[in-house]
Amino acid sequence: MSVYANVRTSKLKLKGAAPAKPSLSGADKKRKRKQTGPKIDEDAIKHGGWWKVKEFQEITGPIAIEVFPYTFILAKDDGTFTFGAPHNEGEGPSPEEVLTAIRVSDSRIALKSGYGKYLGITSNGKIVGRAEAIGSLEQWEPVFEEGKLALAAANQCFLTCKNEEEVMATSTTAGLDEVITIRSVSERVVKKGDADEEEEDASKTELHYVKKFQCFQDKKIRINPGDVKALDAAKKEGNMYETLLDRREKMKSDRMCK
Repeated sequence: MSVYANVRTSKLKLKGAAPAKPSLSGADKKRKRKQTGPKIDEDAIKHGGWWKVKEFQEITGPIAIEVFPYTFILAKDDGTFTFGAPHNEGEGPSPEEVLTAIRVSDSRIALKSGYGKYLGITSNGKIVGRAEAIGSLEQWEPVFEEGKLALAAANQCFLTCKNEEEVMATSTTAGLDEVITIRSVSERVVKKGDADEEEEDASKTELHYVKKFQCFQDKKIRINPGDVKALDAAKKEGNMYETLLDRREKMKSDRMCK
């Protein structure tokens, strides 16, 4: 590991990110869902059902690393990697382009090729898949920032697409050549969040909200005894969470709202 001691990692900074869109109120979100219906992932359809991961928790199971549009990293039987031929729209990656992602920590993963070997890094930054087990050199860190993704190797350098013949990790900064897309074919886990809370009864919404913040010194939940009709009205007006905050503040029952 002394070979890598002098290499510093750099936080992923990419220019040209789209400006943040204004957020919708609760009522607007509900109205928009009714108008648009279930969202269709056109991008996944164009890639044969392989969808783009957007956060670390989604990187598990069969994945493919897309380096150029419809072009994926391909494993060779000698343990080296190259870039596969571009696919047609509607096609997914070929078997040689499919890897298995395994989480090894809250921020790092290991990648296994179709030949049953783990991807690692050599002293000159070349990516190879020849390890039988996961060691320090076989751990990778996906770095998400502003909707883009780069993959950092154990040498603290990012996987880069500059070399057309070999897959390397030699760049200490993440620019356009280091931006990749990880695609998954696993079943997506739909998270239950605010959208679900907006659909349920106002009293249940308040109970869930209070449980997130309240201190339970005497193991009792304290909910504002006021009429929940105020919450129903606030939900229609799109300011339900502001009203919930006001009701919490009057109770003086948690550390976050005095």
